[in-house]
Amino acid sequence: MAVITIVGSGMMGSALAFPARENGHEVHLVGTHLDREIIDTARKTNRHLKFTKDFPAGVKFYQIEELDEALKGADLVIGGVSSFGVDWFGEMVLPRVADGTPVLTVTKGLMDREDGSLEPYPYLWQRVLDSLGKKVPLCAVGGPCTSYELVAHDQTEVAFCGRDVSVLEYVKSLMQTDYYHISLSTDVMGIESAVALKNGYALGIALTIGLNQKAFGLDSELHFNSQAAVFGQAAKEMYALLQSQDAGDMSNLWVGVGDLYVTVYGGRTRLIGILLGRGMDIDAAKAELNGVTLESLVVAVRVARAIRIRAQQGKLKLADFPLLMHVDDILTNHAPVNIPWEEFTFVRQ
Repeated sequence: MAVITIVGSGMMGSALAFPARENGHEVHLVGTHLDREIIDTARKTNRHLKFTKDFPAGVKFYQIEELDEALKGADLVIGGVSSFGVDWFGEMVLPRVADGTPVLTVTKGLMDREDGSLEPYPYLWQRVLDSLGKKVPLCAVGGPCTSYELVAHDQTEVAFCGRDVSVLEYVKSLMQTDYYHISLSTDVMGIESAVALKNGYALGIALTIGLNQKAFGLDSELHFNSQAAVFGQAAKEMYALLQSQDAGDMSNLWVGVGDLYVTVYGGRTRLIGILLGRGMDIDAAKAELNGVTLESLVVAVRVARAIRIRAQQGKLKLADFPLLMHVDDILTNHAPVNIPWEEFTFVRQ
């Protein structure tokens, strides 16, 4: 039996307590300073505020002040913070992790640099560890997985990525179940870029749902032609971006495309895209979803900013990314939704 400590009791971090505990491990679920109500409720009811199923018996719950106690003897630390907690995790959690203890993060996103480069979060955290002289193997989760469906034991296939295959195999041995299936990859840049990019593109696809509701009524049947057209364009642009990221294996695109599919069909990104498609501007849409974490907006703007810099350098062409450029225009310049359909078309000879 291993000790698995999960830091961040949001939905995905908490969902991973299910396979971890069901595999017979001791599980410590730690709330951040933003998760107090979640931990208080779990201690009283053994259930997460957002789930309809109890935690497996035996999960132990900790407030952030008890972090050091929760980390004692940990064989694996899982980072369950959102992309807005990246710096906090690097400053508050990683320095406390014992050398040799693997860290598996669920946080998806990219940071853009002044030179137009895009960096996955494990790269940022590795610099923190290097500055501290710590030897903590970093791994990350990518792939199509919604938290509530993992809790429901829906068949789920993800990828764990990291530098060391032996570490990945160890982490997989702790977490894999008959419903949670895990591929392994040492291409951190490829996997992490693919699953981060899907956020901005899922928003673009969701625009079509709102546009159709605006045109045909809120209770009208779904229209899939338009969704499929934007989905195809999203996959094309993601492929081009992965190439520009020097992804080691382009099969990683399919991890991102699978994640794109599941994100379009549920969650916060779908909601914001629908509201924008109905005609709200970004400020009104964010106000409508007050309190909801919208990581997709951050990713879309950062990636678009990086593409523009690379285009100025002659490394990319803006014309190859009409969908993302339009999404960024909506988010940054409050432009109305006007999907550039003809820019998606092509001629092959």
